[in-house]
Amino acid sequence: MTGTRDDKAGTTALLVIDMQEDFCPPNGSLAVEGGRAVAPAINVLLSLPYALKIATRDSHPNDHVSFDTSHPPPNNKPFESSVTITNPVNPTESKEIPIWPAHCIQSTKGAEIIPEIATSKFDVIVTKGLDKTVEMFSAFADVFGNKAEAAASLDLAAFLKDHAIHRVHIVGIAGDFCVKHSALDASRDGFEVFVIDEGVRSVHANGWEAARSEFQSAGIQVVSIEDPEITALM
Repeated sequence: MTGTRDDKAGTTALLVIDMQEDFCPPNGSLAVEGGRAVAPAINVLLSLPYALKIATRDSHPNDHVSFDTSHPPPNNKPFESSVTITNPVNPTESKEIPIWPAHCIQSTKGAEIIPEIATSKFDVIVTKGLDKTVEMFSAFADVFGNKAEAAASLDLAAFLKDHAIHRVHIVGIAGDFCVKHSALDASRDGFEVFVIDEGVRSVHANGWEAARSEFQSAGIQVVSIEDPEITALM
């Protein structure tokens, strides 16, 4: 380990991804198994002296392009169907995205961060998924890599760099989607990235192992909350 605790804490941000009612049992429309159970580990991290503690939350219009309710049957089955979307910045580019149950609709209980999370500890809460025409898993950019104001409330990479952050610790839901894409984008934006295993749950049973493989290829480390990377902040 190099540097002092204060040195490391002063350049490290904690990013808590989408710990929202609709992603958690028992009533979430897109509930991830065990999602609510990671709150204690996340609260331990929130008690540490990170330079910044940031939450993200999906905040979708009720007619978001990824919703099953936005498409006619039979090709609107959640977890099975997909839809092709177009890059709002480059109409010649398109991507296929999964169809989901309607979730985290603006101004609904499902969009709220679960009460088990110590939200008073957050310095900033970033809302994302605001543009109904495009998917935004990552806290840093939409699926096309755009950092448009229409999709999110904050250019997170620029904000972190403005605060001299070099390292990001990431937890939340879901490991195989929003956590994964946030970690990969953070790495592409030049941050050293650590994902904390005890603070993550995934949509699909094999999704976390697949994400870990992508992390390894990108130089992203998955660590335990008891790893020296974390305990150095305690």
